[in-house]
Amino acid sequence: MFRRLFLTLLLLSATAPALALNVVATSTSMGALVRAVAGEHADLTVLVGPDQDLHSLDAKPTMIRALRSADLVVAVGAELEIGWLPLAIQSAANRAIQPGQPGYFEAAAQVSLIDHGAPADRAQGDVHPLGNPHVNMDPVRMVAVAHALAERFALLDAANAARYRRGAERFAEQVDRRLPQWQQQVADAPGVVLYHRDANYLLARLDVPFLGTIEPIPGVPPSGRDLRELRNALEGQRGIVLFATFESPRPPQRLAENLGWPFEAIPLDPPLDADGEGYLALIDRWVNAISATR
Repeated sequence: MFRRLFLTLLLLSATAPALALNVVATSTSMGALVRAVAGEHADLTVLVGPDQDLHSLDAKPTMIRALRSADLVVAVGAELEIGWLPLAIQSAANRAIQPGQPGYFEAAAQVSLIDHGAPADRAQGDVHPLGNPHVNMDPVRMVAVAHALAERFALLDAANAARYRRGAERFAEQVDRRLPQWQQQVADAPGVVLYHRDANYLLARLDVPFLGTIEPIPGVPPSGRDLRELRNALEGQRGIVLFATFESPRPPQRLAENLGWPFEAIPLDPPLDADGEGYLALIDRWVNAISATR
């Protein structure tokens, strides 16, 4: 009887589904990538919605509670979350997700960054000496991040390694199909003014001229003089002013109206429940806005 019971328990343990990894993503872009790579094998919590600025948050009790039981943290990195994530991780007292452990993953650490080498002086504004952290605005870099993330999942859950790698490959195929369409759609676009140096990655990837930023120093709102100087520099050109939905709309609207340009507010991250397709739909929105001025 005991032998039969032992065999039954052994069979049940062999056929029972593996528990999903408890994953915490700092942003909805990172959450979308987790869903694209891991699907149902990740029990996902996203800490920050697309309507919030990752630069300027405080660590909250809800974040700490989510991090306390996490197997893996997926952050953007390059100090984008430096104002709140290190404190939240420290407060969670979870050794598995400390920086340097397999349970801590930064997207920006997996790819080359633009705008690197800025002085580490916060008096110069919201600077990032390691480089521009907004890698989620480049779908090709996000493919590289997806492959690296699949390997991290495989390290933590070897039984499902092949599934994670297939998820990353599917995401790569989706980007490969869309990229030529995006490039064709924005060909000959006159250029873009951004509020902050965030969508530079996308403009560079699609070879769209970057015409400047609304804020004179990262994280510092523009003065009337700053806007006049930018307007004078752009007078007689064509373009569009694009800015994130959480940024102040008045300065970009004022500049656009003075230049006779269109303007639009677009999220930097996809909806809270987005997967890989939801992320690519966000890039579609940016491409559609850029191409409207052709």
